[in-house]
Amino acid sequence: MLGMSASNTSNTSQTCKDYTFNHHLLMPGYTVIFITGLLLNVVALWIFLRYLRLKSVVMIYMLNLAISDLSFTLSLPLRLYYYSNHHWPFGSFLCQVSGSVFQINMYGSCLFLMCVNLDRYIAIVHPLRWRHLRRPKVAKYLCFVVWVVIFMGSIPTAIVHKQNHCKVENQTIYLCFESFSDNIWQNNLFPLVILAEILGFLLPLSSVTYCSIRIFQELCQPSQTKTLRQQKTIRLLLVNLVIFIICFVPYNTTLAVYGMIKARVMKVEEQTQASVRQALIITMMLASMNCMLDPLIYYFSTEGFRNTFKKLRRGQAWDSEIGTLKHQIVDIFLNGPIEDSEI
Repeated sequence: MLGMSASNTSNTSQTCKDYTFNHHLLMPGYTVIFITGLLLNVVALWIFLRYLRLKSVVMIYMLNLAISDLSFTLSLPLRLYYYSNHHWPFGSFLCQVSGSVFQINMYGSCLFLMCVNLDRYIAIVHPLRWRHLRRPKVAKYLCFVVWVVIFMGSIPTAIVHKQNHCKVENQTIYLCFESFSDNIWQNNLFPLVILAEILGFLLPLSSVTYCSIRIFQELCQPSQTKTLRQQKTIRLLLVNLVIFIICFVPYNTTLAVYGMIKARVMKVEEQTQASVRQALIITMMLASMNCMLDPLIYYFSTEGFRNTFKKLRRGQAWDSEIGTLKHQIVDIFLNGPIEDSEI
């Protein structure tokens, strides 16, 4: 949420700017993200926890990715209410939470996707040397570390994410998700942006790119026969790269440019600054789309997940009073742990 939330260090109210155009622009997009992301991630979590044993390391990373995505989608009704009414009635604390949960989701998603790629890299490029790192206990520990890092990183961001207020015809209007003052950017936000960009974006992006290239090189050797498992791995890597390119690269690039402008590292005209800010609003919505796109990873790269989802869609996996086909699902997916060949 860096760069988009509202903050005001002074007690004096300012005249309200007209944000209705942006609110009307963002409302349909975030509505689709909320409905689709909520449905897909609830179904994903249900399948992971009820039908698939989390014995696979990649499954553990995907479960945590789904939890991160669901936490963000659950915060969207507050944002949608604000965009619909152009007024924030929920207080400063929920403004801070709503702002920081976006950062938690985006950088958490980057780091969990990095973990998935690192696991594939170790399994394919160094299957013997680093095999001890591909254990469920190690995966759970890494996930814990990721959660600690993103929550610690969100604390200073949440501190500066406070609602502000302005005046319209002697009426006080409370705002959230708008813009920080230049002073806040120069003294507080710009260092946070630099740190978040390096640890939360550039590190995962570099890791995902390097691991993907090395895995493609390994799998595309003439001596290699294309097995079903290798095809799933290639599919997984491609989906990961697409999510980074569509969701994370545009927003983080624009955020870095906007941060340099607001911190006066770059000097541009007022119109250029307004254009960059508008681009930041749009690319932030693109970044939020990751909670809709991440379930594609589960569906296209994991055989057990895909088969369970198809059965759910046909109504064959639902619990019923007569227990029609539940035992078939159990036989298929629960008799024995999920092996690495699942992905």
